[in-house]
Amino acid sequence: MQKTKTAPTSSLCRFNESSIFIRDRDLCEELIGKVNFTQMIFFDILGRMPSRTEEAVINAMMVTLMEHGLAPSAIATRLVYSSAPEALQGAVAAGLLGAGSVMLGTLEQAAELLEKIVQDPEGIQSAAEKQARWYRENRLPLPGFGHPDHKPDDPRTTRLFALAEELDISGRYVQSCKSLSVAVDEVYGKHITVNASASMAALLCEIGIPKELMRGFAVICRSAGLVAHVCEEMNNPLAWTISQAAEDAVSYRPNEPA
Repeated sequence: MQKTKTAPTSSLCRFNESSIFIRDRDLCEELIGKVNFTQMIFFDILGRMPSRTEEAVINAMMVTLMEHGLAPSAIATRLVYSSAPEALQGAVAAGLLGAGSVMLGTLEQAAELLEKIVQDPEGIQSAAEKQARWYRENRLPLPGFGHPDHKPDDPRTTRLFALAEELDISGRYVQSCKSLSVAVDEVYGKHITVNASASMAALLCEIGIPKELMRGFAVICRSAGLVAHVCEEMNNPLAWTISQAAEDAVSYRPNEPA
């Protein structure tokens, strides 16, 4: 028996000659001038308006992750812009391609780790110790831990945990992150910084953001930060200085005979 083919559908947007609707809300009558950008991001992605607490957490994430100085993504944006200044979007896109397992993408990796701890039937403390030992024994990078500049603690993590207390969402995921920090210090025999990816993942988990979407929220705010780097590159070019610094730092080595 042949199956009836279901017609494809989308629930995001529709329009007619006089109106535009985003998820069945009138763009001009109900959204423009009525909601802010954070509310609109949440509404368009998740299909409902955020609570005040959810909005505060997303706002905090946007502020926390927007600017990272001359990180690889910003350098990529500046170099591409210097080569193709007619395509600002290409420069920003080049920087966003750097959102991966080392930077930005660590949000979802940290969230996955915290989920394992929260869901472990042996309890948070035991699960945290087990995960710390597993990463140590397998010599794998621990998602959300370590930072080249912020020691002994990441000031962003301190502030985000304080915000969780202020918003009364310091629940199982925040507790898991803190317990994991204690376990990591014990297993590794030294204090390792809990970076912003781990603390931010904990807060996003507390408000129910799926880990698979966390990188999406991160690239939204990083896009704004990369536009700032393009703006500065327009008025105070650094790309050629960066390029020359790379040339000076890397020496040529002749090929050795096979």
